[in-house]
Amino acid sequence: QVQLVESGGRLVQAGESLRLSCAASGLPFSRYVMSWFRQAPGKEREFVASISWTGAGTTYADSVKGRFTISRDNANTVYLQMNSLKPEDTAVYYCRGSFGPLSYWGQGTQVTVSS
Repeated sequence: QVQLVESGGRLVQAGESLRLSCAASGLPFSRYVMSWFRQAPGKEREFVASISWTGAGTTYADSVKGRFTISRDNANTVYLQMNSLKPEDTAVYYCRGSFGPLSYWGQGTQVTVSS
């Protein structure tokens, strides 16, 4: 059974940093592209960042480029380091693992940034 479990979300003030984690199990993690998405209230889910299965390639949404960093380790975990947080970063953050046509999602973790 595939499971992606996000953690680390909480209430922070603007300008602070936060690191999200996503622990994966039940899949060959090293072969999966891992991504972070987010969904703010009343808005559609949007792409935030992704990292290749080797970890060598990363992609970011323009809105987070230079502030967020995605990384992965050999312990089946992907991270999202978020610096200089802004109120507009407030959203539920979701982890996704994808391999070809296969795609799995976590349940999400809430990040709230107060001004």
